[in-house]
Formats: sequence, structure tokens, C-alpha cells
Amino acid sequence: MENSIITDNIESTREKMVKAIAHAQQDFAQVRTGRASPALVERLQVEYYGAGVPLQQIAGISVPEARVLVITPYDRGALSAIEKAIQASDLGINPSNDGQIIRLVFPALTEERRKELVKVVRAKAEEAKVAVRNLRRASRHELDVAQKDSVITTDDLEWAEKELDKLTSEFVGELDKMLATKEKELLEV
Repeated sequence: MENSIITDNIESTREKMVKAIAHAQQDFAQVRTGRASPALVERLQVEYYGAGVPLQQIAGISVPEARVLVITPYDRGALSAIEKAIQASDLGINPSNDGQIIRLVFPALTEERRKELVKVVRAKAEEAKVAVRNLRRASRHELDVAQKDSVITTDDLEWAEKELDKLTSEFVGELDKMLATKEKELLEV
């Protein structure tokens, strides 16, 4: 009985940490490097017939060249709404529209802009690490309550604490690897 409480707690925490890592990966993908990537715009909210819709649901996105992104709306009527959403975003790129598709040409990043983006990515990584640590703390609190209610023993609590520490270290290490990869990608000329 005791072991299943601890096991369930640790597994639940693992699942939540996996989701935190996935969220961090999405955040990292939205930070612009020197290359064009559909991830930069696919979640962009477009005002379409009075409702905010993610761009990926109303247009096809392709990368014909390393620094060019082509957006093909499924409905030509959405062209101007997509263009407005891109201009309002923090991409800092002016879309060019030929009446059927929208082209985004990504200029090469300056050294200064690369360093700014590295700072942004580091901040996002730190947010994700804090989220992972908060999950550990919440899990630990649940186990403390179970121990106080005599549902689990002190030895079980200590064992669970070590497992949570291992889990936290594993996911923080994963975030560090993701950060190092993204930094390398950003600083690459």
C-alpha cells in the first residue's frame, strides 16, 4: 500500500516534469535563429472571422530556402489577417504578400541580436528549471503529509526524497543540454 502511494506520486511528478520539458522545447523553438522554421509562426494567433486561431490551422507553412518561410493560406480571405498578425508579433519581420502567399525573409542576425536571444533562451531555461523544482517541492509536500498521517514510514519518505532528487537532477540536466544546443545554434554564424 505504502509503496503504491510513493510510486504513484513519483510517476505523477515524472509525467508533469516531462510536460514542463516539452513546454520549454516549444518556447525554445519560437526563439528565432538565423534559419527559418515553421515553429516560429505556427502558434501565432490570427484574428479569423472574429476568433483567434493558430496560424497552422488556417495556412500551410513551408521552408523553401534556409532563410525564407512561405505561408500559403487555405482561404485567400485570411491573407490580410495573417499579414497583420505577423506584423503585430515580436518577429521583427515585414511580410511580403503577392496576393496568394506570404513570404517572410529572415535577415542574418547581428552579433548583438544573437547575444540578446541567448539571454532570452537562458531566461526561458531558468523558468523551466524553476517549474521542475516546484513540481519536486509539491510532490515532497504530498509525501510529508502522507508521512505525518502515518500512511508511509520515515524510511519510505527518505527513499522517495532521494528518488525525487534523482528525477529533478535528470530533468534539470536535460534542460541544460537543450540550452547548450540552442545557444550553439544561436551563436553559429
